[in-house]
Amino acid sequence: MRRFIPPIVALAISLLTGIAPVRAAELIMFEQAGCVWCAKWNEEIAPAYAKSAEGKIAPLRRVDIHAPLPEDLAGISVERFTPTFVLVENGEEIGRMRGYPGDQFFWFLLGEMLDKLDEAKAG
Repeated sequence: MRRFIPPIVALAISLLTGIAPVRAAELIMFEQAGCVWCAKWNEEIAPAYAKSAEGKIAPLRRVDIHAPLPEDLAGISVERFTPTFVLVENGEEIGRMRGYPGDQFFWFLLGEMLDKLDEAKAG
């Protein structure tokens, strides 16, 4: 079962307990200017993603493949193929989706990646 802890609650718990906050799951979208499939994803999925249950579990973070890679993603391999979606938690890759397979397949494949996230937390 997936649970969402609001960021403010997680911060309060970490301050009260003195435990450093754990980075939540993120869906990294590796993209580049001029990517037709990125534009298609932006048209079909982006408007609903942040409002979806999936978007609340793994908020979207966009990364341009031609820009310097953020330090916290140093362990994640970047591909030239865009879009590539990488589900990351605590700096570790949980799952990867190469390309945009259309709206129905995207949600299905994302659900499979989120199931792996649940398995990683349980294991």
